[in-house]
Amino acid sequence: MHIAIAGNIGSGKTTLTRLLSKHYNWEAKYESVDHNPYLSDFYNDMERWSFNLQVYFLKERFKGIVEIEREASHVVQDRTIYEDARIFAPNLHSMGLMSSRDFENYNSLFDLMLSLVKAPDLLIYLRSSIPNLVSQIHKRGRDYESSIRIDYLSGLNDRYEKWISEYKDGKLLIIDVDKVKFEDSQEHLSQVIDKVDAQLHGLF
Repeated sequence: MHIAIAGNIGSGKTTLTRLLSKHYNWEAKYESVDHNPYLSDFYNDMERWSFNLQVYFLKERFKGIVEIEREASHVVQDRTIYEDARIFAPNLHSMGLMSSRDFENYNSLFDLMLSLVKAPDLLIYLRSSIPNLVSQIHKRGRDYESSIRIDYLSGLNDRYEKWISEYKDGKLLIIDVDKVKFEDSQEHLSQVIDKVDAQLHGLF
C-alpha cells in the first residue's frame, strides 16, 4: 500500500507523513531536503539553479517510487513525483526562471519516468492559504527558506489547485490545513485517520 502526501512548502507534509507512518506502523519515505546539494544555491539564484534543482528532485522521487514498488511494502511518502513536473517546473518556467529549452527537456524526462511507475493507492493533498504557509515556514526556521518570495508561493498554490482539480490517477483525499491542525490536535488527527481508513478500505 502506498500513500503519498502532496502540498505546498510549509503545508505539513513531513509532519503528516510521520504521524500516519507511526499510526499504521508503515515505512516513512521523507523528501531529502537537508542533503540537497542545490537547494541553498537555488533560493539565492533561482534562474541559474532551477533546472539543476528540479532534475535532482525528479531523480530522487523516481528512485523512491522504484524502491517502493520493488520492496512491495506499506509506505507513506512525503511529496510526489507529480509535483515536480506539474507544479514546480511549470511555475519556474512561467516566472522566467527556467528556459523553454530546459523545461521541454525536463518534461520529456518526466514523461519517460512516469511511464515506468504506477500512481499511489491514495494521494492526500494538504490545502493551505498563503498566510498559513508563511507562518509555518517561519516557525520551522530553515535558513535557506528565509528568502522565499510570496509571489513564488502564490504561484505554486494556484498550480496545486489546478492540478488537484484535474487529478484522475487514483484515490484523492483533500485536507484543509488552515482548519485541520493534525499536529496540535489528537481529535483532528483522528479525523484525518478515519478519512484515510475510509479511502483505503473503500467505505465510500
